[in-house]
Amino acid sequence: MAITVQPNENAAGAVVTDVDLAALDDGTWAEVYGAFLTHGVLVFPGQHLDEEAQGAFARRFGNVEKLYPGQDRATLHFGNVKADGKLTRPGDESFKLLRGNEGWHTDSTYMPLAAKASMLMALVVPAEGGGTEFADMRAAYDALDRAMQEKLEGLSAYHSLYHSQARAGFAHNTDHMYGFHDKGAPLRPVIKTHPETGRKSLYTGRHAYRIEGMDPDASLALLDGLMDDACQPPRTYLHAWTVGDLAVWDNRCMMHRAQPYDTSQPRVLRASRVAGEPESELAPTFADPKADAFRPTSSNESALTAGKSPKEPDVYA
Repeated sequence: MAITVQPNENAAGAVVTDVDLAALDDGTWAEVYGAFLTHGVLVFPGQHLDEEAQGAFARRFGNVEKLYPGQDRATLHFGNVKADGKLTRPGDESFKLLRGNEGWHTDSTYMPLAAKASMLMALVVPAEGGGTEFADMRAAYDALDRAMQEKLEGLSAYHSLYHSQARAGFAHNTDHMYGFHDKGAPLRPVIKTHPETGRKSLYTGRHAYRIEGMDPDASLALLDGLMDDACQPPRTYLHAWTVGDLAVWDNRCMMHRAQPYDTSQPRVLRASRVAGEPESELAPTFADPKADAFRPTSSNESALTAGKSPKEPDVYA
């Protein structure tokens, strides 16, 4: 039986039913991947996948990225519950990242190799809030007038997690955990052409902090204005999580953000992040003034060894 793909009404993305992600055959996978390319974000209600099944589904999209040294599986817990069972508190590094993730962004644009796809499955959800909102940057590009499209064509912006976190009010050290590295700030086109569909989209988000060759204040004003205009209905979709839901989205054309919630309540999602193909997602890097040093590389792998960081972090950017 064919899967059922229901586009969200007056919103981005689609909901997919009549499919068991733990038992995909190649034909059904082809349908799912086609819907992924068409809609940008797919929500699969009530899947309740275990770690092994989620990892297998993630690997269908490509190479699963390691988000901390020593990571040996395709999934990670993402939320405000620490390894000791306690909740994160203001001042914790993980709390700062959780709050920063409430800004619109694309995953891993601050790394040399940006992400292709990201996946979350709900394990524990708060009573209110804590949803994830998505914005279709293809539709945002299409909504620009011709003059703005032509102005943006050829422009590139530097991306940095240090800078985006600083704008959110948080400072971080160069600890060589994911994002806070000395690999440099990637320079990425403001207008991205999707490597599989050929569609153009805005490719900025909170990690983009300066357009090359432009006055910094004018650059920031342009980037902020683009995002404010882009992330509006009907180009957005807010998913309110129910335990067992799984969402997967295309980082090459979608942005997302976490919604606020009462952080005295637990919220835990299981995440997988799929690395982009170097041919389209690898960017040159340049010295980041907020990092301690600049050691350019084309690899996202941490400079730390597994032995120096055996503990899985509580949250990722």
